Amino acid sequence: MSKTKTPRWMKSILAEAAQSEAQMPWARGACRAAMIARRAAAEAASRAPQRPVLAAR
Repeated sequence: MSKTKTPRWMKSILAEAAQSEAQMPWARGACRAAMIARRAAAEAASRAPQRPVLAAR
């Protein structure tokens, strides 16, 4: 079996991709879940029943 050579341009592209710090859409699961939880908590807090203000006697 002969091993095929990897072209020089592909080596540089693979090296650059390994250094990349860009977030991919499918890698944002934990951050997105935390954001949705914060929104849900804020919405639930705004919907919570408020105690009525009693008039002074």
